[in-house]
Amino acid sequence: MPAQTLLETVGRTSGLPRRTPVGGRLVDNAFWMVSEFGMKSQYVRNIQANPQVRLRLRGRWRSGTAQLQPEDDARARLRSLPSMNSAVVRAFGTDLLTLRIDLHD
Repeated sequence: MPAQTLLETVGRTSGLPRRTPVGGRLVDNAFWMVSEFGMKSQYVRNIQANPQVRLRLRGRWRSGTAQLQPEDDARARLRSLPSMNSAVVRAFGTDLLTLRIDLHD
């Protein structure tokens, strides 16, 4: 879907691009999101190995650097993100973790 936000990481073992649909919010030049499975998420593990990512936002690919934010209150962060996605993350999440992607272009 063209309007869907996608996060592209580099597979830590394969080196191939891995795309994951995500929800979050752009604030200034940073995209904030919450992973529902924290450090167990494959895309989080890929980010740990290589924080350089791409994000398809509003149909346009942008490069960025992802940072894990374990000190951030993920539940509070969800209240500031789009409500539909946040409700799903709260309902199914087992280990919430905030991520910030600083966009370069």
